[in-house]
Amino acid sequence: MEKNFNVKREKLIKKLVKEGILKSPHVIKAFKKVPREEFVPPDARKYAYVDQPLPIGWGQTISAPHS
Repeated sequence: MEKNFNVKREKLIKKLVKEGILKSPHVIKAFKKVPREEFVPPDARKYAYVDQPLPIGWGQTISAPHS
């Protein structure tokens, strides 16, 4: 499963760079390093690299990556 997340993470990063959202090498490095799937509940992990906010419980969300 980890490999699948790595592929999805790289695709999202490429998309955000292409759209001009990610510009800083330091931020790009952080996006590559931090596993977003670890910050959402297990049932939402398959959506971890969709560019949208995701529920994290208690009526709260993790921000969309482009935010």
